Amino acid sequence: MLHDRLMRALTDPDCRIEVPYAELPQLSDEELGTLLPEAYGVPSSAPHALTMLAFAIEGAAKERRPRFTPDACRRMFEVLVERSEDRGWVDLTVGVDALEHCTGPLPDVSEPARALVEFRLAKDAVRQPYALLAVAGLAGEETLRAVVERLSEDVGPIVADEIAVIAGLGAAGQAQLAGIGRDHRFASPPSVADAWHRSAENPAYVAFARRALEAAADRADAIRAGEIPYLADKAFTDREITTLGQAARVALLRDEPWLPALFDRLLPGIVLAPTAARTLPSQALLYELVRAAQDFPTPELVTAIRTVRTIVRHAGVPKQLDRMLKHVDAALAERTDVALRMPTLGFGEGGVLRKEAEGYEAVVTVDGTTAELTWEKDGRPLRSVPAPVRRDHGGLVKELRALVKRVGIQLGTLARALEGGFAVDAVHPYGWWRTDLAGHPLARSVVRRLIWEVETEPGTWRTVLPETEDLPDAPDDACVRLWHPLRSDPDTVRAWRDLLTERRIRQPFKQAFREIYLLTPAEQETRVHSNRFAAHLVHYRRMFALFRARGWKSDLLGPWDGGEQDDAVRTLAAGEWQVRFFHSLADWDGEELLASTDRVCFARREDGVWRNAPLADVPPLVFSEAMRDVDLFVGVTSVAADPDWTDGGPVRAYWERAGFAELTESAEARRDALARILPRLKIADRCAIDGRFLVVRGALRTYKIHLGSANILMEPDDSYLCIVPSRGKGDGKVFLPFEDDRLSLILSKAFLLADDTGITDGSILLQIKRGG
Repeated sequence: MLHDRLMRALTDPDCRIEVPYAELPQLSDEELGTLLPEAYGVPSSAPHALTMLAFAIEGAAKERRPRFTPDACRRMFEVLVERSEDRGWVDLTVGVDALEHCTGPLPDVSEPARALVEFRLAKDAVRQPYALLAVAGLAGEETLRAVVERLSEDVGPIVADEIAVIAGLGAAGQAQLAGIGRDHRFASPPSVADAWHRSAENPAYVAFARRALEAAADRADAIRAGEIPYLADKAFTDREITTLGQAARVALLRDEPWLPALFDRLLPGIVLAPTAARTLPSQALLYELVRAAQDFPTPELVTAIRTVRTIVRHAGVPKQLDRMLKHVDAALAERTDVALRMPTLGFGEGGVLRKEAEGYEAVVTVDGTTAELTWEKDGRPLRSVPAPVRRDHGGLVKELRALVKRVGIQLGTLARALEGGFAVDAVHPYGWWRTDLAGHPLARSVVRRLIWEVETEPGTWRTVLPETEDLPDAPDDACVRLWHPLRSDPDTVRAWRDLLTERRIRQPFKQAFREIYLLTPAEQETRVHSNRFAAHLVHYRRMFALFRARGWKSDLLGPWDGGEQDDAVRTLAAGEWQVRFFHSLADWDGEELLASTDRVCFARREDGVWRNAPLADVPPLVFSEAMRDVDLFVGVTSVAADPDWTDGGPVRAYWERAGFAELTESAEARRDALARILPRLKIADRCAIDGRFLVVRGALRTYKIHLGSANILMEPDDSYLCIVPSRGKGDGKVFLPFEDDRLSLILSKAFLLADDTGITDGSILLQIKRGG
């Protein structure tokens, strides 16, 4: 029996076995719970094989939620004491979690709990204060009072209030909060995200969160009023900043209605010194609140951060905020329950804002996901800002330009949020959607260019494109959702694509031309993983940036311990499904890191833990959207798409194989769009689509542009033509029904090569004429 073999290997010094990685998922949660204390207790001096087995069992526990018998709970606390003596550090949340998931009466662990507390209090710095409070409560009132006293020393009223609140929660409440201890990197199941959700359900801690943030705003006001002496970045202590960050996360997760007004007061108070100094009252708290926004963003907090970004005097802070806000925007797009809220910002019903100055009128208009500022005089458009306005109203000009940028950002965030709704099959009430989205002065420019489905009667969905037709009659409580080609037949999809092309309607993201990924026979064979995008060589740093932009989480690979491989993870379907994309370091090209792609796996959330799931069980929309992201990662960053790759060896062999391979789903969608666009181009008579190539007939030679990589072969000998992207010049006026950099690149190369006698670049001409 697997459990017995593993237990013997962990407890018998003479027993050695190979780590049975493939068999570990067969262990039940209860069996894992009896093994974990012994694995956790393996000493640091143990043989390598035993250490690897212990790591494997601990790793399996992180993917699951073990259940512990009373004996296993007691053993876990005994092991924690042993480990603290052996290694000088121990993760207290492991013990708290064991008790929380005990399958029987809770054992008496007061003695080992007391030993653990004494060990921690003997240290100069006290880590994991929440878990320490929970363990101290197990040791008795006297021990708990000692911990409260120690944690409350010289921390200020905000942290002292927090410690008092947690001490009064009792064992169950303390256990709930233990997972958000300050050393997140040591946290064990449940995950930190789960712990935040549970903390947000605790009324006492929620009440504290509001008190803490209000106290912080009051202190900032007092500094501004001169009631508290100003010291740069000293408005709050390190402990207070951590506590305030946690309070903000709880309030943001709950989307508390009082929070926007409080942030509008707090943020200016911590970024502007009461003097003319360029320093901040608390730069550290500003960054901590932005990190909180990365975890649980709201549109109002994003707006508040962007507002203070424009008034902060420190030169380096705006740059840092810009970097952090990229992650906030990506996270907000994933939080579809709040991301669709948008202010009107003074815009009228038609999406136009007008302001007068010196007899001139500024006009801000919205088109799609962008805004534009123009100036008029007596209704006539002007080419630039009028000189009197520029001279006497510079503040207004600056304000309007900032507004244009802000509107563009908000519309882009809205588009990403709507697109993110595909993976959760988001449904909205029709009355709210019609008024607050389709009728919103700003949001309407995005919403009206998308195809929607309205449930006019139970089970009857009517498809509508608001840009071209009136909205249907339906009750306010009827359902409305984005149309997805996966739910339609091919003829309907083709009809929508034709309509968008004929009407020259550019959608804010790919919808009608969206790629569909269905389960393949090969994936039915492999059953629990997909190799569809495995064995590609990619520019790793570019792929890592795409992970972040698309809301995937992954550790950075590099030449250090544990940095050889990782899996990028994204949670979909409102937290019910998870996808993992495995990859590893492959090679170095000078300064460039190359990675090799591997399998894609899915997991379903069951009883609060992730369990691997067969691909056939994954909802089709979830599977398609996840695989679409992976296709994007590979297609954009593959070495095969690098036009001037010259290195030899295995990487060159991959480049030659993949650079002209069969088309993926994304390239097929590009091919379909190109087929509709091509007849409208002035070079249409010189172009034709042939399989996976766009064939362009020039005067000097005929060229084949691959629709996946945009690489070029020249007839008659299929010699390679290298054109780096900056040299391809299109006419800039070609209508595309969606944004696609690769399609734009292909078209720019086509325009260049159709007129190959007009090429002046010597390196390109040399390649064309060689053998031509």
